[in-house]
Amino acid sequence: MTVPAAKPTVALVGTLDTKGTEYRWVADQLEAHGVAVLVLDAGIHPPAGFTGPTIGQDDVAAAAGTSVETLRDGNDRGVAVTAMGEGAAAVLGPLAARGAVHGVLALGGSGGSSIAARAVRDLPVGLPKLLVSTMAAGDVSPYVGAADVTMMYSVVDISGINQLSRAILGNAAAGIAAMAAAYRERAAAPAPPDRPLVAASMFGVTTPAVDAGRARLEGLGYEVLVFHATGSGGRALEGLARSELLAGVLDLTTTELADDLVGGVLSAGPDRLTAAGAAGVPQVVSLGALDMVNFGPRDTVPLAFADRLFFEHNPTVTLMRTTAAENAELGLRLGRKLASATGPTVLVLPRGGVSALDAEGMAFHDPAADAALFDAVLGAVAGSAVTVVDADRHINDPELAVAAADRLHELIGARRHTTVGS
Repeated sequence: MTVPAAKPTVALVGTLDTKGTEYRWVADQLEAHGVAVLVLDAGIHPPAGFTGPTIGQDDVAAAAGTSVETLRDGNDRGVAVTAMGEGAAAVLGPLAARGAVHGVLALGGSGGSSIAARAVRDLPVGLPKLLVSTMAAGDVSPYVGAADVTMMYSVVDISGINQLSRAILGNAAAGIAAMAAAYRERAAAPAPPDRPLVAASMFGVTTPAVDAGRARLEGLGYEVLVFHATGSGGRALEGLARSELLAGVLDLTTTELADDLVGGVLSAGPDRLTAAGAAGVPQVVSLGALDMVNFGPRDTVPLAFADRLFFEHNPTVTLMRTTAAENAELGLRLGRKLASATGPTVLVLPRGGVSALDAEGMAFHDPAADAALFDAVLGAVAGSAVTVVDADRHINDPELAVAAADRLHELIGARRHTTVGS
């Protein structure tokens, strides 16, 4: 299908064998909004209810290294969903790279949502990705992951066009049309001069530190991307560190390691704090918010933790103080990750406390638990190339944060000098 250059183009990704009528209706709405439509058929049975040009299911399956016939004969829905998601991703990637697609819209239940989620996962950040799903009222992390996916709850099943679905799908069409037009306009605008990118990690209880560090780095000429340490934020930071786009990382908030160890709800997985080190990216790391593990509302905290110290951050977030034993293990894990880094690494040790709640007089102030953390991490990096800044300050002390930013600037400058001179 030829993509008109004069219009923004939205790709519709879906299973036309089960949702053809709905996709035809949405395509008509998009065209009424002045948007060109490109349809990827991710079904494995003959389309029903859809007329018009498509990138056919045969092409999508072939892009995944298989065929529709093979998937049909296999009679395994899970295998088919996985393959067609991979195929849709393989088709969309080059289209987006050459500016032929300015937004993606998908409609589906669990299967269609899984296909669409895989299809858009590797597309550029900023390219609009809207998924109307029956699954959007629950845990959407399997569909969103670390991508900028917008999810809209369909309320009713995506089965026919009725009074309710007409309103919801109509909103989705209008929304993606406007987003695609804005994206196309931005893409066509002259790009501002690139500034070196630095990633930073932040939590509410480390915000003053990261704000001060960010301001300092911006003053030094960097563009700072701040990631909320909520599990998905940490995974996104790790992915960016692997991408070779970063000049450095100001990883002051490593709290996700505590959730991974203890079983909190904001774990970024066991690979958190490894990507920058493996890629040789300069990093300045601290122990921000390792005094806490995150849970949902108080009544959702596992009974095994009933005798622990809690702080209700808000009605939906309950924080649990880490123990000295947990802190010792966290210090060991964090220190080992830093010691294995292939690039320049600085560890900032804030003796005055690792979060707003850990300051003297606050709910989580526990010098013994902090000492276990500090001793363990120092032991783990002893004899390595890690430089330690051992400061008798709280992590949120602006002077410490500025000093951390300055150290990162020095590491980045030294690495550039070495690279240019090699």
